[in-house]
Amino acid sequence: MTMQNKLTVQALQWTGSALKVLDQRQLPEKIVYDEYTDALGVTEAIISMRVRGAPAIGIAAAYGVALSVRKYYAESNHWRQKVAADIEMLATSRPTAVNLFWALDQMKSTLAKPLDNPITAVLACAERIHRDDIAANHKMGELGADILADAKGVMTHCNAGALATGGYGTALGVIRSAYQRQRLNVYAGETRPWLQGARLTVWELAQDGIASTLIADSAAAWLMKSGAIDWIVVGADRIAANGDAANKIGTYSLAVLAKQHGVKLMVAAPTSTIDWNIDNGDQIEIEQRNPNELLPACYINEDSLVSAWNPVFDVTPAELISAIVTERGVVLNPAEQGVRGLRHAL
Repeated sequence: MTMQNKLTVQALQWTGSALKVLDQRQLPEKIVYDEYTDALGVTEAIISMRVRGAPAIGIAAAYGVALSVRKYYAESNHWRQKVAADIEMLATSRPTAVNLFWALDQMKSTLAKPLDNPITAVLACAERIHRDDIAANHKMGELGADILADAKGVMTHCNAGALATGGYGTALGVIRSAYQRQRLNVYAGETRPWLQGARLTVWELAQDGIASTLIADSAAAWLMKSGAIDWIVVGADRIAANGDAANKIGTYSLAVLAKQHGVKLMVAAPTSTIDWNIDNGDQIEIEQRNPNELLPACYINEDSLVSAWNPVFDVTPAELISAIVTERGVVLNPAEQGVRGLRHAL
């Protein structure tokens, strides 16, 4: 079986009556799946970062709506109101990942239709969102690999792999596809403060037999200066119409460093990550997480003079991005035209 025909890592599994979520906080030491049977549980899984990555968050939320309909349809004449409340709850789980709102809109559109069996309809929609995401990842993988044809070394940041999507991955999907064509030297930044690169990305690549080298985030500039990498390949949580892209905190730093060292930056994301309603990255809401995620325990008290600033994402301007790769096509040098041309592309 080829790499493209298997799902080595699955962040989400639908059992027929529940959503199983791989608790990514415990990787790589433990592989633990938590099972959820209602929207409240799915919301908590997203907030707590058991599930993470914009496409995976959207897929999980879609299944959360399906679970809500399963729970309320048979037991209440007011099931639509209760499902609508669950959808609003899911929408509050993470503010930056636009795939979340896109998936919820898909589910609301399904519920707005005349339905003989709402449970079957919403589940079919959730499964389609999941299935389409995997197909999109494979398409992006091939398109991105074409661009990396002459690359000898690549670097990625955070985790934009099968763990962050329905399967295969966006940035890691590109790296997987490129690696099948020619051996690449793959580097991964550790990605503080949650260490998604150290805990998730290098582990996930190892599951597919892909060797990788982990570096401290602060070593990236020196690595670029050495000439070891030609491209940085990352995912995105929201892309504005002009091509500005929000991704894990630290991506903007890498883009600035890449400009200095003649390294190119690729953003790989499905078109569901594009927010057509915002003109530029200044309009992207940046999630601020609890300072306690960053602070050592000794500083977490009322009398401490030490606080923490903990933004989860930053925005890379389009002029620092060499290519945006989607399942609908590639935009080279997006600062020149933005991504609006992808809206109606096949």
